[in-house]
Amino acid sequence: MPSVSTLILNALTMTGEKSLDISTFTQNETSYHLSRLNSMMDSWANERLMVPYLSQTSFPLTSSTVSYSIGSGGTFNMTRPTKLVDPCFIRDTQNVDSALELINMETYGRIVQKSTSGSYPAYIAYDQGYSATSTGTIYLWPGPSANLTLFINTLQQLQSFSTVTVTLQLPPGYQDAIEANYAVRSALGVIPVSPDLKEMARTTKAAIKSANLPAPISRLPYGVAGSMQSNIITGP
Repeated sequence: MPSVSTLILNALTMTGEKSLDISTFTQNETSYHLSRLNSMMDSWANERLMVPYLSQTSFPLTSSTVSYSIGSGGTFNMTRPTKLVDPCFIRDTQNVDSALELINMETYGRIVQKSTSGSYPAYIAYDQGYSATSTGTIYLWPGPSANLTLFINTLQQLQSFSTVTVTLQLPPGYQDAIEANYAVRSALGVIPVSPDLKEMARTTKAAIKSANLPAPISRLPYGVAGSMQSNIITGP
């Protein structure tokens, strides 16, 4: 896999800022482009279809406990996820899974009695926290009974680069997209961006989104399924 310095050089060659026979960077150029490239990768992590994979993690739940910190050093000790995505579910001691409905914090805030306990939670909400070093918080309602395990699917942050010698560790297609899109980003305010380069940036990013698009699940109409969460696989 290519190094970050190669990605940056290829991008700057596309715009004409660098020529093929000048493959070195000053210290200021290195710091600037590394920061800008990491900024682009950080922004892509907020786009669901730019994340190439979901991470499924499981944690034991504590009876009647409705909130759990998640992140480095949290009750759920893992990299703090960007967001939770479907499906999240509860598994009992008989290995039977019960789906959770993922709700936002605004909806969770409207629940009047948040300390209510029940056999199985039905809803899950996630407050991802503010700073990069903080933990997020997962909320369940109603509170779980003992001997249940929570399974969550999360979007993780995309690869970031500490130095320009780090190598790219992402699936096929990302190198082309990173180079083309960073070329456009680096040229802004410096050099005119050609229509061909803009189109390349757009199409390479669209190709990744197409590859990462989840397979759809066709759900039954509400009038048929009633209040149950159903689809054509599980039935009503």
